[in-house]
Amino acid sequence: MKTLQFPLSFTFNIGTLANDFVCKDAEGQTVAYVRQKLFRLVDEVIVYTDESRSQEIYRINADRWIDFSANYTFTNPMGEELGRIARRGWISIWRANYELYDEDRKQDLLISEENPWIKVADNLLGEIPILSLFTGYILHPSYILKRPDGTEVARLIKEASFWGRKFRVEQLSGFDPGEQERIVLGLMMMILMERQRG
Repeated sequence: MKTLQFPLSFTFNIGTLANDFVCKDAEGQTVAYVRQKLFRLVDEVIVYTDESRSQEIYRINADRWIDFSANYTFTNPMGEELGRIARRGWISIWRANYELYDEDRKQDLLISEENPWIKVADNLLGEIPILSLFTGYILHPSYILKRPDGTEVARLIKEASFWGRKFRVEQLSGFDPGEQERIVLGLMMMILMERQRG
């Protein structure tokens, strides 16, 4: 993935049967189209250059059947591993927590939900008919990416929209070599899993 201009936007398509979204850069140029294959026992996500799906650039695969603690590996078209993302077990029930690993399987970034009370409020308000239609406009979970030393690298924020369609990725500090690619792929997979939360 070339050097990207932040902030990035993820916009889900609501008129398709697939779980899919478009990633655009700060200038509104499409940089990726992400499509999750449905009805599979093992999650598989394919990242294309655009919605024509003519050129695949990445693949994200789970390491096991649908599981709360599955690892998702990022590979390029040659099958080379670029990194992986894993949910941090039971701690993620209260506050979403993920770990990003590099190509050598060394953990180098942490992703955590900034305010878990937003998820609680969304779940409560989502049970009230009519009001549940508007939670997407008033509740906006955000996720912070940090290095183990505490340096904040990026933030993913849900934007106001019906059905949780729009998300924004902001860069907070300079990226180390290879980080941009892992961060974007990790957030793409994470948002597919977390989209229903708020």
